[in-house]
Amino acid sequence: MTKESLMAMGLSEEQAKQVLAGLDGSYVPKSRFDEQAEELKAAKGAVRERDGQLESLRKSSGDNAALQQQIADLQKANADQQAAHAGELRQLKLDNAVDRALAQAHAINPATVKPLLAAFLEKAEPEADGMVRGLADEIAKLAKAEGTGFLFRTEPAAPTISGAAPASGVTAQPDPKAAGYEARLADARKAGNAALAVAVKREAAADGVQLF
Repeated sequence: MTKESLMAMGLSEEQAKQVLAGLDGSYVPKSRFDEQAEELKAAKGAVRERDGQLESLRKSSGDNAALQQQIADLQKANADQQAAHAGELRQLKLDNAVDRALAQAHAINPATVKPLLAAFLEKAEPEADGMVRGLADEIAKLAKAEGTGFLFRTEPAAPTISGAAPASGVTAQPDPKAAGYEARLADARKAGNAALAVAVKREAAADGVQLF
């Protein structure tokens, strides 16, 4: 508020000066008053919210049994989650170890042999280097047994390279089996899926097909 605005209301210059002197700079424009009122309202709301939170905390702390139960439930949930993760990691290591061992033992179809190792793997634990103690011996028993020996090759099959020409000069016909693996490997590489590419190469190697 200024002297001119007071004089525009009908006050004389002297009266306007007296009014301003009485206010002594304490006059607040309505717009600023509204702003401060909203700020104060928001501050009071925040205080009430914090008071409610503190009251809830006080009540929870007062009921020690309920608080301890909440803590126990949270600890159990965390422990269960850690156990689940540990189990998944153990299974992953076991699967990798079995795949390597079956490839080395020249299993014709690893998926057929794996169920025969279930009882052994249930108690097996992978070591730090990913190896499983006794796994190779267990697979060797299956390879030598009369009822399961047919699941393994006695000697590794010669690698099949698609498109290779024999010494006689006669062009060999492309191997459909090798072509299938090559197509799958190409798709995996095109998709940028390194894990799938490795899996395809392992499966092909176990089937006597060498991929590059």
